[in-house]
Amino acid sequence: MTQQPSSDSQRQPGIVILDFGSQYSELIARRVRETEVFSLVLGYSTSADELRRIAPKGIILSGGPSSVYAEHAPLCDPEIWSLGIPVLGVCYGMQLMVQQLGGVVEAATGKAEYGKAPLEVDDPTDLLTNVDNGSTMWMSHGDSVKALPDGFVRLAHTANTPEAAVAHLQRKLYGVQFHPEVVHSTCGMALIRNFVYHVCGCDPDWTTAAFIDEAVGLVREQVGDKRVLLALSGGVDSSTLAFLLKKAIGDQLTCMFIDQGFMRKGEPEFLMDFFDRKFNIHVEYINARQRFIGKLKGITDPEEKRKIIGTEFIRVFEEESKRLGPFDYLAQGTLYPDVIESAGTNVDPKTGERVAVKIKSHHNVGGLPKDLQFKLVEPLRKLFKDEVRKVGRSLGLPEEIVRRHPFPGPGLAIRILGEVTDE
Repeated sequence: MTQQPSSDSQRQPGIVILDFGSQYSELIARRVRETEVFSLVLGYSTSADELRRIAPKGIILSGGPSSVYAEHAPLCDPEIWSLGIPVLGVCYGMQLMVQQLGGVVEAATGKAEYGKAPLEVDDPTDLLTNVDNGSTMWMSHGDSVKALPDGFVRLAHTANTPEAAVAHLQRKLYGVQFHPEVVHSTCGMALIRNFVYHVCGCDPDWTTAAFIDEAVGLVREQVGDKRVLLALSGGVDSSTLAFLLKKAIGDQLTCMFIDQGFMRKGEPEFLMDFFDRKFNIHVEYINARQRFIGKLKGITDPEEKRKIIGTEFIRVFEEESKRLGPFDYLAQGTLYPDVIESAGTNVDPKTGERVAVKIKSHHNVGGLPKDLQFKLVEPLRKLFKDEVRKVGRSLGLPEEIVRRHPFPGPGLAIRILGEVTDE
């Protein structure tokens, strides 16, 4: 497979998840990756032509909060059904499949179904192989399928939902009215494996060793003989990245540790000893404690503190990088959830703008000034946190770092209520 020389270069995803606004879209992607198959989350408006170009072996349509018959309901490109690629619709995704192919979806009469329900399996083959009759599945819907499109058959039902799992077996189109990706669904992973392996024919080639080999090759290709600077925090993301870059480019890597004075007790000393002396990874220690605490005088709002610390961090980083440089590349421990949440996967049908839920301002994506004179190296940007931990272990990162409790970049400054003082 041909790779472009970029840290964002990606292998072909085995499975693409189209996101209709579900809180579980990322979880579906993680469950697919647990089967050792690479998955990507894309917006529901991704065209059939784009999917044809990406050429996944399967497509999963996520759930979502909308009703398919609502005026501004998110719709996928109807050409998707004719691509010849197997599709699994989950909840809203199933209802959309049914409606666009000529079936009927209406508000559930009587009782909407939320929570656990025993699944009665009508066809224990194909998608539901090894899914136990009576196994618990997690239901969450206020609409239900009233009439199936031509060629579709029922695979399973529950007491309140006659069409809990359906399929057009010849066209490899499947729908389930429950969430197989959540832990409450006892045989959910069996169903996902059936779709990924038996229906789509994916190979289990998304392994930690394969990722490391690919990432090392891509970094070497991108960076060449140039120097790379990494802002090291001591968290699992930047630590794993430091080990990966050390493996890829050796002494071309310089790590900078900015001590803003808000870390856990003894942490700066531990990190310097750990990286610089134990693992021979060059770390420049910057003591900026007084500078940071001075900027927070009289500030009590956590988000304001976060922004001040972020801005000051960038200023210190710029000053010190000029002193230590020149550097051509800046390495960041950006992860896949950062990318999804910061960029957004979906487009608002009324405005045409990308939509993302802003949970908090991210410290990686979008946090850098536009005039920063670096090219970015982000080899972890397709990984979830649990995958980063696996990569870290494989690279020899000790368990005390791999299992470290996540700690926000602004550290204790936003954990402390009110004004931050030396005391």
